[in-house]
Amino acid sequence: MSMGSQGSLRFDALILGGGIAGLEAALNLADQDFSVAIVEKDASIGGKMIRLSKVFPTLDCSSCITTPKMAAAAHHPNITLFTYCELGSLQRRDNDLVAAIQQKPRYVDVDLCIGCRQCEYQCPVLAPDAEQGGFAARKAIYIPFSNAIPPKALIDPEDCILCGRCAKICPTQAVNYFQAPEDFTLTAATAVIATGFEVTPLADKTQYGQGKIPNVITALQMERLLAPHGPYNRVLRPYDGMEPDNIAFIQCAGSRDQSLGVPYCSRVCCMYAIKQAMLLSGSLPMADITIYYLDIRAFGKGYEQFFQNSQAMGVSFVKGKVAYLDPGDNGAVLVRYESQDAEGGVQVAEHDLVVLSLGLLPGWTPQGRCALSTGTDHFIQTVKPKLAPTLTDLDGVFVAGAAAGPKDIVDSIVEAGAAAMEASRYLAAR
Repeated sequence: MSMGSQGSLRFDALILGGGIAGLEAALNLADQDFSVAIVEKDASIGGKMIRLSKVFPTLDCSSCITTPKMAAAAHHPNITLFTYCELGSLQRRDNDLVAAIQQKPRYVDVDLCIGCRQCEYQCPVLAPDAEQGGFAARKAIYIPFSNAIPPKALIDPEDCILCGRCAKICPTQAVNYFQAPEDFTLTAATAVIATGFEVTPLADKTQYGQGKIPNVITALQMERLLAPHGPYNRVLRPYDGMEPDNIAFIQCAGSRDQSLGVPYCSRVCCMYAIKQAMLLSGSLPMADITIYYLDIRAFGKGYEQFFQNSQAMGVSFVKGKVAYLDPGDNGAVLVRYESQDAEGGVQVAEHDLVVLSLGLLPGWTPQGRCALSTGTDHFIQTVKPKLAPTLTDLDGVFVAGAAAGPKDIVDSIVEAGAAAMEASRYLAAR
């Protein structure tokens, strides 16, 4: 059934965001026999977690944890997925929440597409693949990644040259170059906001080269280099394909920084840098790995031991504020920092590859869309952050995961369960 013929749909609960927090909340509510709609802006559910290599502190495979939840949500009889959709507004009308949704055009009919990828194989266009950190190429028509749900193709109109090859090869005639955005309405009794996070833009930090220095990459790009289904199947420098011998991580590269308007700590940066350093020491056992930090914040269960294990594996920790980066010879990066160790003073170190631990920003803002309040950090405001951290100031709307502030996967899952409990209580009281 197409979006246009669906018109207005009614559900018990609306979940905004299909990341790990949204999936957990949806599955909790669906298992209680409530009808649930998941609205996701990306072409696949899974959020940031499905893009990671492994998780801390257990170093479990991220895909092995996320993919079963994605599949469970996709096949649950009480859950309906709305991917590649944008929320226009969420308003309270009497006892209901009414969400205005726009289905963005895939230029592929999802009901006809069988995910055979013949269109992808035939497409002659190559474009940078954001799913691989920009280190690999994808086609103009593509399925986002191998375990995407739904496994349906979409066309990027900015890259498509309208050669018609995909339409000719498609066995089900699913390609539709004239597909247009479609608006529809969802009505629900309650909603859970699980819109996750984005990272501070690399271009904002002038001291660190604004993304123009070769071999300075972000932590999410490093996740792709470390992933078993990454762009190179091994860790290589993107500048010249060399195997790096000396790697640096720069902490607080986008957090605790008044100049960027991000005065808060993003919480997870220390731990994911330590995780990546440990994975690198396994992938490149002869490489020197250094983490430049201001404070190590290993706050969760087993996190301090994880930090100590990394030191035992040979990861070096240098207490010092990195002032700026400069390009060096042969693709090297010069790191200038103020050492806070005993010798002190301004120091210069040369590294083959530098990874920036960027800060976390809200993945979605309610301004102009619904009456939810935000805090000074621009994340969604919770009215009882210590006693009931999922409550918002809008009746029947709850929040979970990084939508309410930076937090790790464990806390996001726990909070999603709490949000589902609050939503089920709200539904039972109606």
